[in-house]
Amino acid sequence: MRKLSLLMAGWLGLTGRGTAAPSPVAAGADPFAAARQHMVISQLLGAGRGITNARVLAVMGQVPRHEFVPERLRAQAYDDHPLPIGYGQTISQPFIVAFMTEQLEPKPTDRVLEIGTGSGYQAAVLAGLVAKVYTIEIVEELAARAAADLKRLGYTNVQVRAGDGYKGWPEAAPFDAIMVTCAPERVPQPLVEQLKDGGRIIIPVGPLWNQELVLLRKRGGKLEQHAVLPVRFVPMTGKGQGKPEVRSVK
Repeated sequence: MRKLSLLMAGWLGLTGRGTAAPSPVAAGADPFAAARQHMVISQLLGAGRGITNARVLAVMGQVPRHEFVPERLRAQAYDDHPLPIGYGQTISQPFIVAFMTEQLEPKPTDRVLEIGTGSGYQAAVLAGLVAKVYTIEIVEELAARAAADLKRLGYTNVQVRAGDGYKGWPEAAPFDAIMVTCAPERVPQPLVEQLKDGGRIIIPVGPLWNQELVLLRKRGGKLEQHAVLPVRFVPMTGKGQGKPEVRSVK
């Protein structure tokens, strides 16, 4: 109980001072502020969850998740489950976003690659914690929408690209960390090659019915890996499935 109180105090202190995440609405004018605070307390700090990184908690308490979901679903934006965002894709459950972010151990100087932009919410969370986020989305319409939303909300340190995430972003490499939010059956070798020595990858791996969230660290050119959580993510498409590299859904 004392540990939980200390974590809440640390989170509230950081929330008051702010991070790199912009504030899209004036203080006191956000109708979802209470729901967002309740999400952090009940879903991230709550029993059985145990997110402990104060910087991650602070950013989760600031990023307006409701701005990244369809308007008809905004009342559910801070609920404890994923939501559909169109084109067969989802925005992950808040706990999974926080858990993957914490596992990645983001640092203020990091350059991070994200594979699977989706709504742009995870990129917004990372943007409040690191120096630069490069994010790739294979569905052109989702990439365009995420880029527009991130720009509208003031996230200036995120660059969005429509393309096949399997190949990574070689011209921007190497990266301090890589986050993958769609599941290939094995870790793509191009991502390993684009990771700095000492860098981290968090990625769901395996078929839809048997996926594990895996954390990898690159040391001396070799990968150390361990499974951290059973999960279920949408599969990686494009080269990861032998399909076209960019999908446009009209």
